[in-house]
Amino acid sequence: MCMAEWFRGKWMVVAFLIVSINCVGQKTTIVGIVRDGISKQPLSDVSIGVKGGTGILTDSAGLFSVEVDKLPSQLTFSIIGYKTQTLTVKTFTNDSTKRDTLVVQMQSNTSMLSTVTVKSHKKPKYRNKDNPAVELIRKVINNKDRNRPGFYDYVEYEQYEKLQVALSQWTDKIPNSKLLRKYHFLFENIDSTKLEGKALVPVYMQERLSDVYYRKSPEKKKEVVLGNKQVNYGEFIDNRGVSSFLNRLYENIDIYSNNIPLFTNEFLSPIADIAPSLYRFFIRDTTTDEFGRKFVRMYFSPRNSNDFLFRGELMITLDSNYAVQKVNMYISKNINLNFVREMHIDQDFERTDDGKYHVIKSNVMAEAAINKDKGGGFFGERTVSYKNYTIHHPHENDFYKGPAEVVLDSAAERSDSYWESRRHDTLTTAEARAYKNVDSLQNMPSYKHFMDMATLLLAGYKSFGKFEVGPVNTFYSFNPVEGFRLRLGGRTTPQLSKRLYFETYAAYGFKDDKWKGYLGVTYSLNNKSIYDYPLNYIRASAQRETKIPGQELQFVQEDNFLLSFKRGENDKWLYNNFYRLDYVHEFSNHFSYTLGFKNWLQEPAGSLEYLKEENGTLVNVNSLTTTELSAELRWAPHEQFYQGKVYRIPIINQYPIFTLRYTKGVKGLFGGEYNYSNLVLRMEKRLYFSQFGFADLAVEGGYIFNQLPYPLLFIHRANQTYSLQLNSYNLMNFLEFVSDHYGLVNFDYHFNGFLFNRIPLVKKLKWREVASVKLLYGGIRPENDPAQNSSLYKFPVDKNGQQATFSLDSGPYIEGSVGISNIFKLFRIDYVQRFTYLNHPGIASWGIRGRFKFDF
Repeated sequence: MCMAEWFRGKWMVVAFLIVSINCVGQKTTIVGIVRDGISKQPLSDVSIGVKGGTGILTDSAGLFSVEVDKLPSQLTFSIIGYKTQTLTVKTFTNDSTKRDTLVVQMQSNTSMLSTVTVKSHKKPKYRNKDNPAVELIRKVINNKDRNRPGFYDYVEYEQYEKLQVALSQWTDKIPNSKLLRKYHFLFENIDSTKLEGKALVPVYMQERLSDVYYRKSPEKKKEVVLGNKQVNYGEFIDNRGVSSFLNRLYENIDIYSNNIPLFTNEFLSPIADIAPSLYRFFIRDTTTDEFGRKFVRMYFSPRNSNDFLFRGELMITLDSNYAVQKVNMYISKNINLNFVREMHIDQDFERTDDGKYHVIKSNVMAEAAINKDKGGGFFGERTVSYKNYTIHHPHENDFYKGPAEVVLDSAAERSDSYWESRRHDTLTTAEARAYKNVDSLQNMPSYKHFMDMATLLLAGYKSFGKFEVGPVNTFYSFNPVEGFRLRLGGRTTPQLSKRLYFETYAAYGFKDDKWKGYLGVTYSLNNKSIYDYPLNYIRASAQRETKIPGQELQFVQEDNFLLSFKRGENDKWLYNNFYRLDYVHEFSNHFSYTLGFKNWLQEPAGSLEYLKEENGTLVNVNSLTTTELSAELRWAPHEQFYQGKVYRIPIINQYPIFTLRYTKGVKGLFGGEYNYSNLVLRMEKRLYFSQFGFADLAVEGGYIFNQLPYPLLFIHRANQTYSLQLNSYNLMNFLEFVSDHYGLVNFDYHFNGFLFNRIPLVKKLKWREVASVKLLYGGIRPENDPAQNSSLYKFPVDKNGQQATFSLDSGPYIEGSVGISNIFKLFRIDYVQRFTYLNHPGIASWGIRGRFKFDF
């Protein structure tokens, strides 16, 4: 052995390389460690390139093991912050009694040793070509289908899921505050076993035990839920919706899928079809288990740390399967993901008798907080375990029929002893106490008062037991027709009756001096709340109310105070009298139908007039009455939502939603003046593009089969507020376009910061790019065109006498927008441009619109 020392140069970087070299046949195995020359600490993730051979990385202890075909052989060591070094190993001593150990001191200048030549040059560029790590990962990708459970004609197994949410890193000031002092027992239930150095307070627990059956052809997956247990926070919270939301955040992981959905986003799997183009792969070492089976430990990392990708390690089998035996991965802190401090994913696979590897345990852990750098947050963990795999065991065809998920009637009633015997793993003491603590919490009067105030602030309703008043954001508003408007209303709760519900409000406009109001009576046919899925009720209602023709809002009521502010002229309104009878029936597979009866008397208000020609003279029509029978079919497979006080808030996933509605107008029935039929079909779906973002697509079409005046045609959805409405045309005026047939396409694309993340400084803002386009095709047949049929109502005019309502006879209406979302993690601002029909009076060709959106 020969050793030399140099300590020269102001910027000299010194590393100690301890190398032991063993010859095995014609191959030579070099095992060593890389350290910092000054601190003597081991250096992990040092890239070691072998000329003409396999590249690897040092592990967390700085160790490496690499085989070379012959000596001399060149090894190149590189890592950010250190100078790249190339070592040429020339000779060695391999005595069975004494193993030669070479200690090399590396420096920036070229130096000569008797056994090592040291050179310095630029870090070699990572390439896929001739890279053994990439060649191996391509073999894994090519064999993905063979390693999935779906490879078998039949497979079944038992699946156990545990989902928990806990408070993390909360200071003692929180439980000792006046607001939470009475709930001190919650904060005494601390779990310090999950995350090293962090105390967790479990506040949510859910467990689920199922038998899962899969048939390849025709493909069908059926899950029979044997047991389901979760904490219950009482009537103030939609417990089912909370479960859906958390399961959407922490979804089942399938490493063999191209995309892995987590926190409402999609991450590209390290073994996706295009993974070699976006990931870097390095072979670390090869290991052998007690049965002699060989595995390769492979490290992977994103080429761009800002993309929605993972970094971590894979254990890959070196048999004909090229299967994943273990995976540990986590996300980069640089990605544009809101609130999430860290996220880890671990999966273990086990070899079965047929030689295949099946997942036996999957674990997702994540910590999130408003401030990602400090302060208290929330910790969530979902653990899924699998056992009792059985393959090639078919059942009768009738067994696979029916819904994909079957919940046994006894699933929610399982005893503690049942869970103790059937759980795949034992609960920690803190996890077990979470159930009891939440039960105690909902029985405390102070908790009920606290949640009552929270419901008032967040949902706008104040409960008085059997009756609740609200929503408070509609109590005051104003508009050009009614002027200053006051409203007061409320509804009964299940405390009065689980079958019968009443809802009412009264409103008064001080400009038109008219009262409006609503009274509805709903009878539940399944003895459940009419706000609990699945719905099954019949409702009768009567309403006197104002409305803007063509305004359709999302998740907000039209007399909301914030929507009182509008652009342009907004004086064409209607007074409506509605008498309705509706029957709604939902099924557990998310198919539903609605049957309806509506008698509608509409009176023009403001500057709107219904004028038609009689004997050569224009006559003012005071009112228009129709009676309709309707049927609507809706199918939303795997739909998820949170049931709010007024609206269902969708938890959007990748599955489409289809709606088909048929309406029949009957002349002579309760004063109906026209016979007509119309049909509307709509499809909406979210499209995911992995780290490239996602898009919301909506396609809709409608057709009216009869001759009708324009108020009964399709009045296209317009928006004259300053709020960005995704399903309305934000630069179209109210009542600007009507059609008796139409088709539309709305496309709203979210890049998730894919472009901004590559711009220095801008990427620190965590902004995200958005762009949208809306196309509306339509028209009016001659029989429904007032210009060609004098018996029809004339199109409205503006205050200058210019026509204000039009058909789409000159091509499609088109508007588009580009914008920035995730401003302060909450706001989206769009620049909206209108491209067609720019000659219409009173229109805006461009505008700035905004909306509020909480998202990860």
